[in-house]
Amino acid sequence: MKRILMIGTGGTIASEMGGDGLTPELSTEQLLSFVPSVGKECHVDCVQLYSLDSTSIEPKHWVGVAKTIQEKYDDYDGFVISHGTDTMAYTAAALSYLIQNSPKPIVLTGAQKPIWFDGTDSKRNLCDAFLYACRGCGGVQIVFNGKVILGTRARKTCSKSFQAFSSVNHPDLAVVQDGRLLQYIRSEVGEKPIFYDKVDTNVGLLKLIPGTDPALVAFMAAQYDGLIIESFGVGGLPEYGDMYGILRRAVEAGKILVMTTQVPNEGSDLGVYHVGGRLKQNLRLLEAYDMTTEAAVAKLMWILAQTRDFDTVEKLFYAPVAQDILYSNS
Repeated sequence: MKRILMIGTGGTIASEMGGDGLTPELSTEQLLSFVPSVGKECHVDCVQLYSLDSTSIEPKHWVGVAKTIQEKYDDYDGFVISHGTDTMAYTAAALSYLIQNSPKPIVLTGAQKPIWFDGTDSKRNLCDAFLYACRGCGGVQIVFNGKVILGTRARKTCSKSFQAFSSVNHPDLAVVQDGRLLQYIRSEVGEKPIFYDKVDTNVGLLKLIPGTDPALVAFMAAQYDGLIIESFGVGGLPEYGDMYGILRRAVEAGKILVMTTQVPNEGSDLGVYHVGGRLKQNLRLLEAYDMTTEAAVAKLMWILAQTRDFDTVEKLFYAPVAQDILYSNS
């Protein structure tokens, strides 16, 4: 029988109703008591790391989860992490960089309704997550509503309904239905994992809107060592208020800039229009292409914890990790 470690972090799945709304309070052991069938699939040990609404999850918690898995890695065949849905995609992406090439499954799951609610999705998601941890492929995945999504490709696209997550610019890895696993794609893994134990949180994200004040762009570029800019369409920068000059000076000051798109699917392509081509041809900055914003944020935090040299940053950013980037014409 497989041995699985369940790591609790809180989230809706573990929430109780309080005077001002749902608050995570249930332990991993309490969650398991609602799904006794899991005990027939595997032996489960539990660790309660946090009891947080995922809105309050920070990069230090990503590192905490990764360190726990590293410490326990040799003792278990797989890992299930119960987590709130709101920032689960960020955590899944971050763990994909902090724990690379894992031959053992590392599965995140949660729910849109607490486990004690009538009609909850918690029980199905938990059972599916443990099934995948026992029978599925290595690497980091989200298992939710019967879908298995690569950790670097997940995004929460529904705020309330059970089909909360979508796989962006990449097919689902597998589906789980009625206790059966159909694996479409096998994750790229190694013989043993590579662990990292730090990220650099001095990374910002700026979403452009029509009329974005150039002063805001200048402030963000000054505030952070790494700045990801979500632009429009295939990517570009508004041509008013010396926006180009602001980014040029930031690059000259050693800031790492990443251009991406706020459009969910198909990625960026800066060279298509003058508003993007001017940046691409003249400034030493990066382009996220088909990466998710969640993955770009987590990857830049992981990279900047290792180096600030642009050439090395560029090489690491464009080197695929867990299929996080499939297209690049760099």
